[in-house]
Amino acid sequence: MTAATQAGYKTQARIIKALAHSTRLFIVGELSRGERCVRELTDRIDAKMPTVSRHLSVLRSAGVLEDEKRGLQVFYRLRVPCVLNFFKCIEALQTNNGK
Repeated sequence: MTAATQAGYKTQARIIKALAHSTRLFIVGELSRGERCVRELTDRIDAKMPTVSRHLSVLRSAGVLEDEKRGLQVFYRLRVPCVLNFFKCIEALQTNNGK
């Protein structure tokens, strides 16, 4: 395996690792319906703001989300909405595996 190929797989693994948490999957699902501010996500998840902010930071660092500060609020949105295709694939695996 070349260094470039290995680097590509490492990047993909980092993204998959960022998505591998039920709360972060919920956040991505929420953002599939449109951008949300941290407060909206905190209310929907029913968790404390520092916890939600940490999840958002992990997703943003992996390149899944982008953010925009407007006044005192930060709004998040999916950076590349095609990530939802990945979820469709996982759902198909669940169905095919009888789970």
